[in-house]
Amino acid sequence: MFQPFTEDHEHFRKTVRDFADKELLPHAEEWENDELFPDSVFKRAGELGILGAHYPEDKGGSGGDYWFSVVKAQELPRCQMAGTTMGLLVQSDMATPVIADIGTREQIDEFLVPALTGDRIAALGVTEPGAGSDVAAIRTVARRDGSDFVINGSKTYITNGTRASFVTLLAKTNPDGGAHGCSFFLVPTSSPGFHVSRKLHKLGNFSSDTAELFLEDVRIPSRYLLGQENQAFIYLMQNFQTERLIACVSTLAGCELALKDAVDWARDRVAFGKPLIKREYWQHKLVDLYTKVEAGKALTDRCVDLYNDQRYVRKGPLSFELVKLISMAKVFVGELSSEVMDQCLQLHGGAGYMDEYRISRAWRDQRLIRIGGGTTETLRYYIAKLMGF
Repeated sequence: MFQPFTEDHEHFRKTVRDFADKELLPHAEEWENDELFPDSVFKRAGELGILGAHYPEDKGGSGGDYWFSVVKAQELPRCQMAGTTMGLLVQSDMATPVIADIGTREQIDEFLVPALTGDRIAALGVTEPGAGSDVAAIRTVARRDGSDFVINGSKTYITNGTRASFVTLLAKTNPDGGAHGCSFFLVPTSSPGFHVSRKLHKLGNFSSDTAELFLEDVRIPSRYLLGQENQAFIYLMQNFQTERLIACVSTLAGCELALKDAVDWARDRVAFGKPLIKREYWQHKLVDLYTKVEAGKALTDRCVDLYNDQRYVRKGPLSFELVKLISMAKVFVGELSSEVMDQCLQLHGGAGYMDEYRISRAWRDQRLIRIGGGTTETLRYYIAKLMGF
Protein backbone atom coordinates (compact mmCIF):
# COMPACT_ATOMS: atom_id res chain seq x y z
CA MET A 1 0.00 0.00 0.00
CA PHE A 2 1.01 3.61 -0.56
CA GLN A 3 2.85 4.72 2.59
CA PRO A 4 4.06 8.32 2.35
CA PHE A 5 4.53 8.89 6.08
CA THR A 6 7.95 8.68 7.72
CA GLU A 7 8.83 8.41 11.39
CA ASP A 8 9.04 12.21 11.53
CA HIS A 9 5.50 12.47 10.15
CA GLU A 10 4.25 10.08 12.82
CA HIS A 11 5.93 12.03 15.62
CA PHE A 12 4.22 15.13 14.28
CA ARG A 13 0.93 13.21 14.11
CA LYS A 14 1.17 12.48 17.82
CA THR A 15 1.74 16.17 18.54
CA VAL A 16 -1.31 17.24 16.55
CA ARG A 17 -3.47 14.40 17.89
CA ASP A 18 -2.61 15.23 21.49
CA PHE A 19 -3.34 18.90 20.81
CA ALA A 20 -6.74 18.05 19.32
CA ASP A 21 -7.69 15.44 21.93
CA LYS A 22 -6.38 17.10 25.09
CA GLU A 23 -6.40 20.84 24.45
CA LEU A 24 -9.26 21.39 21.99
CA LEU A 25 -11.86 18.63 22.37
CA PRO A 26 -12.57 19.30 26.09
CA HIS A 27 -13.75 22.81 25.13
CA ALA A 28 -15.94 21.78 22.19
CA GLU A 29 -19.31 22.51 23.76
CA GLU A 30 -18.14 25.79 25.28
CA TRP A 31 -16.61 27.15 22.07
CA GLU A 32 -19.50 25.99 19.93
CA ASN A 33 -21.92 27.81 22.24
CA ASP A 34 -19.70 30.91 22.30
CA GLU A 35 -19.46 30.77 18.48
CA LEU A 36 -15.74 31.46 18.83
CA PHE A 37 -12.58 29.70 19.92
CA PRO A 38 -9.95 31.74 21.79
CA ASP A 39 -7.15 33.58 19.99
CA SER A 40 -4.73 31.68 22.22
CA VAL A 41 -5.40 28.54 20.16
CA PHE A 42 -3.47 30.08 17.27
CA LYS A 43 -0.57 30.89 19.58
CA ARG A 44 -0.55 27.39 21.06
CA ALA A 45 -0.65 25.77 17.61
CA GLY A 46 2.28 27.96 16.62
CA GLU A 47 4.27 27.02 19.71
CA LEU A 48 3.80 23.33 18.88
CA GLY A 49 4.99 23.86 15.30
CA ILE A 50 1.64 22.81 13.89
CA LEU A 51 1.02 25.85 11.70
CA GLY A 52 4.36 25.97 9.93
CA ALA A 53 5.50 22.36 9.72
CA HIS A 54 5.31 22.31 5.90
CA TYR A 55 6.94 25.70 5.29
CA PRO A 56 10.68 26.19 4.58
CA GLU A 57 12.83 27.11 7.54
CA ASP A 58 13.88 30.41 5.97
CA LYS A 59 10.19 31.38 5.85
CA GLY A 60 9.41 30.60 9.45
CA GLY A 61 8.54 26.91 9.14
CA SER A 62 10.07 23.59 10.12
CA GLY A 63 11.18 22.58 6.63
CA GLY A 64 8.84 19.63 6.18
CA ASP A 65 7.11 18.47 3.01
CA TYR A 66 3.41 18.80 2.22
CA TRP A 67 2.58 15.50 3.90
CA PHE A 68 3.08 17.28 7.22
CA SER A 69 0.16 19.53 6.35
CA VAL A 70 -1.85 16.42 5.47
CA VAL A 71 -1.12 14.93 8.88
CA LYS A 72 -2.31 18.15 10.51
CA ALA A 73 -5.56 18.13 8.50
CA GLN A 74 -6.14 14.46 9.31
CA GLU A 75 -5.77 14.91 13.07
CA LEU A 76 -7.31 18.31 13.84
CA PRO A 77 -10.89 17.09 13.11
CA ARG A 78 -10.59 14.94 16.23
CA CYS A 79 -11.47 18.10 18.16
CA GLN A 80 -15.04 17.61 16.84
CA MET A 81 -15.32 21.30 15.88
CA ALA A 82 -15.04 21.86 12.15
CA GLY A 83 -15.03 25.59 12.82
CA THR A 84 -11.86 25.39 14.90
CA THR A 85 -10.21 23.14 12.34
CA MET A 86 -11.19 25.57 9.58
CA GLY A 87 -9.89 28.62 11.45
CA LEU A 88 -6.49 26.98 11.91
CA LEU A 89 -6.35 25.73 8.32
CA VAL A 90 -7.19 29.19 6.98
CA GLN A 91 -4.24 30.46 9.01
CA SER A 92 -1.78 27.84 7.75
CA ASP A 93 -3.03 26.72 4.34
CA MET A 94 -5.28 29.38 2.81
CA ALA A 95 -4.32 32.93 3.81
CA THR A 96 -0.56 32.41 3.97
CA PRO A 97 0.74 30.09 1.20
CA VAL A 98 0.69 32.88 -1.36
CA ILE A 99 2.92 34.97 0.93
CA ALA A 100 5.46 32.17 1.03
CA ASP A 101 5.25 31.78 -2.74
CA ILE A 102 5.61 35.37 -3.91
CA GLY A 103 6.23 37.54 -0.86
CA THR A 104 9.30 39.70 -0.45
CA ARG A 105 11.71 39.08 2.41
CA GLU A 106 10.16 42.02 4.26
CA GLN A 107 6.61 40.71 3.71
CA ILE A 108 7.57 37.24 4.89
CA ASP A 109 9.18 38.62 8.05
CA GLU A 110 6.31 41.02 8.80
CA PHE A 111 3.34 38.79 8.01
CA LEU A 112 4.15 35.12 7.34
CA VAL A 113 6.61 34.37 10.14
CA PRO A 114 4.36 35.76 12.93
CA ALA A 115 1.36 34.01 11.37
CA LEU A 116 3.14 30.66 11.60
CA THR A 117 4.04 31.28 15.24
CA GLY A 118 0.45 32.31 15.95
CA ASP A 119 1.44 35.83 16.95
CA ARG A 120 -0.61 37.30 14.10
CA ILE A 121 -3.97 35.98 12.91
CA ALA A 122 -4.57 35.85 9.17
CA ALA A 123 -7.65 35.91 6.97
CA LEU A 124 -8.13 35.50 3.23
CA GLY A 125 -10.26 38.22 1.66
CA VAL A 126 -11.57 37.15 -1.74
CA THR A 127 -15.36 36.64 -1.60
CA GLU A 128 -17.64 39.67 -1.88
CA PRO A 129 -21.40 40.18 -1.51
CA GLY A 130 -21.76 40.00 -5.30
CA ALA A 131 -18.83 37.74 -6.18
CA GLY A 132 -18.14 34.27 -4.83
CA SER A 133 -16.79 31.53 -7.06
CA ASP A 134 -16.71 34.04 -9.94
CA VAL A 135 -13.69 35.96 -8.65
CA ALA A 136 -13.49 38.04 -11.83
CA ALA A 137 -16.65 39.80 -10.65
CA ILE A 138 -15.10 41.33 -7.53
CA ARG A 139 -15.65 45.08 -7.17
CA THR A 140 -13.18 46.02 -4.46
CA VAL A 141 -10.77 48.46 -6.09
CA ALA A 142 -7.22 49.49 -5.22
CA ARG A 143 -5.92 52.61 -6.98
CA ARG A 144 -2.46 54.06 -6.87
CA ASP A 145 -2.01 57.36 -5.08
CA GLY A 146 1.61 58.42 -5.07
CA SER A 147 3.62 55.74 -3.28
CA ASP A 148 0.49 54.20 -1.74
CA PHE A 149 -2.59 52.25 -2.74
CA VAL A 150 -6.04 53.31 -1.62
CA ILE A 151 -8.58 50.49 -1.30
CA ASN A 152 -12.37 50.73 -1.32
CA GLY A 153 -14.84 47.86 -1.23
CA SER A 154 -16.18 45.04 0.91
CA LYS A 155 -15.60 41.35 1.58
CA THR A 156 -17.91 38.77 3.08
CA TYR A 157 -17.90 35.23 4.51
CA ILE A 158 -14.35 35.84 5.75
CA THR A 159 -13.13 33.19 8.22
CA ASN A 160 -11.07 34.70 11.08
CA GLY A 161 -12.41 38.04 9.88
CA THR A 162 -13.46 39.49 13.25
CA ARG A 163 -10.02 39.11 14.81
CA ALA A 164 -7.46 38.93 12.00
CA SER A 165 -4.52 41.29 12.34
CA PHE A 166 -4.09 41.23 8.56
CA VAL A 167 -6.00 40.13 5.49
CA THR A 168 -4.49 38.70 2.32
CA LEU A 169 -6.87 40.65 0.14
CA LEU A 170 -7.79 40.49 -3.54
CA ALA A 171 -8.68 43.77 -5.26
CA LYS A 172 -9.08 45.14 -8.77
CA THR A 173 -6.14 47.29 -9.85
CA ASN A 174 -7.30 47.38 -13.47
CA PRO A 175 -11.12 47.54 -13.37
CA ASP A 176 -11.30 46.88 -17.11
CA GLY A 177 -9.01 43.87 -16.97
CA GLY A 178 -11.50 41.26 -15.76
CA ALA A 179 -9.88 38.37 -13.95
CA HIS A 180 -6.47 39.55 -15.11
CA GLY A 181 -6.86 43.00 -13.58
CA CYS A 182 -6.59 41.82 -9.96
CA SER A 183 -3.79 42.17 -7.41
CA PHE A 184 -3.11 40.76 -3.96
CA PHE A 185 -2.42 43.03 -1.00
CA LEU A 186 -1.45 42.48 2.61
CA VAL A 187 -3.81 44.73 4.55
CA PRO A 188 -3.29 45.30 8.29
CA THR A 189 -6.71 45.46 9.93
CA SER A 190 -5.49 48.34 12.10
CA SER A 191 -5.42 50.53 8.97
CA PRO A 192 -7.70 53.59 9.18
CA GLY A 193 -10.87 52.96 7.18
CA PHE A 194 -10.84 49.17 7.74
CA HIS A 195 -13.98 48.01 9.54
CA VAL A 196 -15.54 44.71 10.56
CA SER A 197 -19.11 45.44 9.47
CA ARG A 198 -20.61 42.53 11.34
CA LYS A 199 -20.05 39.01 12.57
CA LEU A 200 -22.11 36.55 10.54
CA HIS A 201 -24.12 33.69 12.05
CA LYS A 202 -23.91 30.41 10.15
CA LEU A 203 -25.63 27.09 9.64
CA GLY A 204 -22.61 25.26 11.04
CA ASN A 205 -18.92 25.66 11.92
CA PHE A 206 -20.09 27.62 14.95
CA SER A 207 -16.74 27.81 16.75
CA SER A 208 -15.14 29.87 13.98
CA ASP A 209 -15.80 33.54 13.39
CA THR A 210 -17.02 34.67 9.98
CA ALA A 211 -17.21 38.33 9.13
CA GLU A 212 -18.26 40.93 6.63
CA LEU A 213 -15.51 43.50 6.07
CA PHE A 214 -15.71 47.07 4.78
CA LEU A 215 -12.83 49.14 3.42
CA GLU A 216 -13.26 52.88 2.99
CA ASP A 217 -10.24 54.75 1.63
CA VAL A 218 -7.87 52.28 3.29
CA ARG A 219 -4.39 53.56 2.50
CA ILE A 220 -1.50 51.11 2.49
CA PRO A 221 2.08 51.53 1.26
CA SER A 222 2.98 50.00 -2.09
CA ARG A 223 5.33 47.61 -0.30
CA TYR A 224 2.19 45.73 0.78
CA LEU A 225 1.42 44.83 -2.85
CA LEU A 226 1.93 41.05 -2.92
CA GLY A 227 3.55 39.86 -6.14
CA GLN A 228 3.17 41.68 -9.41
CA GLU A 229 0.36 44.10 -10.05
CA ASN A 230 -2.56 42.68 -12.10
CA GLN A 231 -1.19 39.11 -11.79
CA ALA A 232 -3.17 37.92 -8.77
CA PHE A 233 -5.54 35.68 -10.71
CA ILE A 234 -2.64 33.35 -11.50
CA TYR A 235 -1.52 33.37 -7.86
CA LEU A 236 -5.08 32.84 -6.66
CA MET A 237 -5.67 29.82 -8.86
CA GLN A 238 -2.59 28.14 -7.43
CA ASN A 239 -3.56 29.13 -3.89
CA PHE A 240 -7.05 27.69 -4.46
CA GLN A 241 -5.53 24.27 -5.12
CA THR A 242 -3.96 24.22 -1.67
CA GLU A 243 -7.27 25.26 -0.12
CA ARG A 244 -9.23 22.61 -1.99
CA LEU A 245 -6.76 19.85 -1.35
CA ILE A 246 -6.46 20.43 2.39
CA ALA A 247 -10.25 20.69 2.60
CA CYS A 248 -10.52 17.23 1.04
CA VAL A 249 -8.12 15.79 3.60
CA SER A 250 -9.88 17.25 6.63
CA THR A 251 -13.34 16.39 5.27
CA LEU A 252 -12.39 12.75 4.76
CA ALA A 253 -11.00 12.62 8.29
CA GLY A 254 -14.34 13.96 9.52
CA CYS A 255 -16.17 11.28 7.52
CA GLU A 256 -14.12 8.56 9.17
CA LEU A 257 -14.86 9.93 12.64
CA ALA A 258 -18.59 10.05 11.86
CA LEU A 259 -18.56 6.48 10.57
CA LYS A 260 -16.79 5.27 13.69
CA ASP A 261 -19.44 6.93 15.86
CA ALA A 262 -22.16 5.41 13.69
CA VAL A 263 -20.73 1.90 14.03
CA ASP A 264 -20.38 2.28 17.80
CA TRP A 265 -24.00 3.44 17.97
CA ALA A 266 -25.18 0.57 15.77
CA ARG A 267 -23.46 -1.99 17.99
CA ASP A 268 -25.25 -0.70 21.08
CA ARG A 269 -28.66 0.26 19.67
CA VAL A 270 -31.08 -2.64 19.69
CA ALA A 271 -34.22 -2.49 17.54
CA PHE A 272 -36.70 -5.35 17.19
CA GLY A 273 -34.45 -7.70 19.11
CA LYS A 274 -31.17 -7.09 17.25
CA PRO A 275 -28.37 -4.51 17.33
CA LEU A 276 -28.62 -2.30 14.24
CA ILE A 277 -25.16 -3.45 13.18
CA LYS A 278 -26.63 -6.94 12.63
CA ARG A 279 -29.27 -5.61 10.25
CA GLU A 280 -28.30 -6.43 6.68
CA TYR A 281 -29.47 -3.06 5.36
CA TRP A 282 -27.10 -1.14 7.63
CA GLN A 283 -24.27 -3.59 7.08
CA HIS A 284 -24.49 -3.00 3.34
CA LYS A 285 -24.92 0.75 3.72
CA LEU A 286 -21.88 1.05 5.98
CA VAL A 287 -19.77 -1.13 3.70
CA ASP A 288 -20.64 1.10 0.74
CA LEU A 289 -19.80 4.26 2.67
CA TYR A 290 -16.48 2.93 3.90
CA THR A 291 -15.64 1.87 0.36
CA LYS A 292 -16.40 5.32 -1.03
CA VAL A 293 -14.30 6.97 1.67
CA GLU A 294 -11.39 4.72 0.74
CA ALA A 295 -11.86 5.73 -2.90
CA GLY A 296 -11.88 9.40 -1.88
CA LYS A 297 -8.70 8.92 0.13
CA ALA A 298 -6.99 7.20 -2.80
CA LEU A 299 -7.83 10.06 -5.17
CA THR A 300 -6.83 12.68 -2.60
CA ASP A 301 -3.57 10.87 -1.79
CA ARG A 302 -2.74 10.81 -5.48
CA CYS A 303 -3.32 14.55 -5.67
CA VAL A 304 -1.20 15.16 -2.57
CA ASP A 305 1.63 13.03 -3.94
CA LEU A 306 1.64 14.95 -7.23
CA TYR A 307 1.31 18.28 -5.41
CA ASN A 308 4.21 17.42 -3.11
CA ASP A 309 6.35 16.47 -6.11
CA GLN A 310 5.56 19.55 -8.16
CA ARG A 311 5.71 22.12 -5.34
CA TYR A 312 8.23 20.68 -2.86
CA VAL A 313 10.53 18.49 -4.96
CA ARG A 314 10.63 20.18 -8.35
CA LYS A 315 9.49 23.55 -6.92
CA GLY A 316 7.52 24.43 -10.03
CA PRO A 317 3.98 25.54 -10.91
CA LEU A 318 1.11 23.07 -10.82
CA SER A 319 0.24 21.26 -14.03
CA PHE A 320 -3.23 21.57 -15.54
CA GLU A 321 -3.61 17.82 -15.04
CA LEU A 322 -3.09 18.19 -11.30
CA VAL A 323 -5.46 21.17 -11.10
CA LYS A 324 -8.07 18.99 -12.81
CA LEU A 325 -7.52 16.10 -10.39
CA ILE A 326 -7.69 18.33 -7.30
CA SER A 327 -10.94 19.83 -8.58
CA MET A 328 -12.31 16.33 -9.20
CA ALA A 329 -11.31 15.31 -5.68
CA LYS A 330 -13.12 18.26 -4.13
CA VAL A 331 -16.29 17.53 -6.11
CA PHE A 332 -16.18 13.85 -5.19
CA VAL A 333 -15.30 14.34 -1.52
CA GLY A 334 -17.85 17.14 -1.13
CA GLU A 335 -20.74 15.05 -2.35
CA LEU A 336 -19.49 11.98 -0.49
CA SER A 337 -19.36 13.88 2.82
CA SER A 338 -23.01 14.87 2.42
CA GLU A 339 -23.93 11.23 1.86
CA VAL A 340 -21.84 9.95 4.77
CA MET A 341 -23.14 12.47 7.29
CA ASP A 342 -26.73 12.11 6.18
CA GLN A 343 -26.68 8.31 6.45
CA CYS A 344 -24.85 8.40 9.78
CA LEU A 345 -27.49 10.77 11.14
CA GLN A 346 -30.23 8.51 9.78
CA LEU A 347 -28.66 5.52 11.52
CA HIS A 348 -28.82 7.40 14.82
CA GLY A 349 -32.55 7.96 14.32
CA GLY A 350 -34.11 10.56 16.59
CA ALA A 351 -30.91 10.81 18.61
CA GLY A 352 -29.10 12.08 15.54
CA TYR A 353 -31.41 15.08 15.41
CA MET A 354 -30.41 16.11 18.92
CA ASP A 355 -27.54 18.52 19.53
CA GLU A 356 -26.14 16.34 22.30
CA TYR A 357 -24.93 13.83 19.70
CA ARG A 358 -21.88 14.73 17.65
CA ILE A 359 -23.42 13.61 14.37
CA SER A 360 -25.86 16.53 14.39
CA ARG A 361 -22.95 18.97 14.48
CA ALA A 362 -20.99 17.03 11.87
CA TRP A 363 -24.05 16.95 9.59
CA ARG A 364 -24.32 20.76 9.75
CA ASP A 365 -20.62 21.44 9.46
CA GLN A 366 -19.92 19.29 6.40
CA ARG A 367 -22.29 21.26 4.17
CA LEU A 368 -19.71 23.99 3.62
CA ILE A 369 -17.34 21.78 1.61
CA ARG A 370 -19.60 21.94 -1.44
CA ILE A 371 -19.57 25.75 -1.34
CA GLY A 372 -16.28 27.07 0.03
CA GLY A 373 -13.20 27.24 -2.18
CA GLY A 374 -15.33 27.08 -5.32
CA THR A 375 -18.79 25.59 -5.52
CA THR A 376 -19.29 22.10 -6.87
CA GLU A 377 -21.11 23.54 -9.88
CA THR A 378 -18.28 25.95 -10.66
CA LEU A 379 -15.68 23.22 -10.35
CA ARG A 380 -17.57 20.93 -12.69
CA TYR A 381 -17.64 23.75 -15.25
CA TYR A 382 -13.91 24.32 -14.71
CA ILE A 383 -13.09 20.59 -15.02
CA ALA A 384 -15.05 20.40 -18.27
CA LYS A 385 -12.97 23.26 -19.69
CA LEU A 386 -9.73 21.54 -18.65
CA MET A 387 -10.95 18.37 -20.38
CA GLY A 388 -11.61 20.32 -23.57
CA PHE A 389 -15.39 19.93 -23.51
